[in-house]
Amino acid sequence: MRYKVAPPVRSLEFLRTVRLAVPLVPDAESDCCVSIRRATDVADRERAREYLTFIRALGLVAETERGYHRTRDPLDRETLATAFREQVFPVTELLAAVDAGADSHNGAFEAVRGEIPRWERERDPAWERTWRKRVERLLGWAVVFGSLAREGDRFVPAP
Repeated sequence: MRYKVAPPVRSLEFLRTVRLAVPLVPDAESDCCVSIRRATDVADRERAREYLTFIRALGLVAETERGYHRTRDPLDRETLATAFREQVFPVTELLAAVDAGADSHNGAFEAVRGEIPRWERERDPAWERTWRKRVERLLGWAVVFGSLAREGDRFVPAP
């Protein structure tokens, strides 16, 4: 399963703080979201839930039938980049698009437009706006994780 979450781009240190807000002993999603909001400047529960889902996709937390808990795996850029590429949709496709020359948000969106599931397009009348924002954020996270680099307004494969 690949997650379709793309919260606003922040730093690795911010992700570290979010992760540390989640307890080692499983707890309910709502309690974890409250903890994330207390530990960070995240203002609302929905955004806290996005970050919780995102760090789950990255393997920084796990979910059991009793709730979410922090994992003990190290937080390093290379591991995060791999999890990001493998677990978040459509990161693999976006990285391939940048490799092929799509060096802007718009170019990257156009390159993956056909990959967006039909039901996503049909359920959201503003699906293009939603997915353009998602692509923009995912490109930003790819820079944070070292998969891409920025050269002015352009995205390029990381050296």
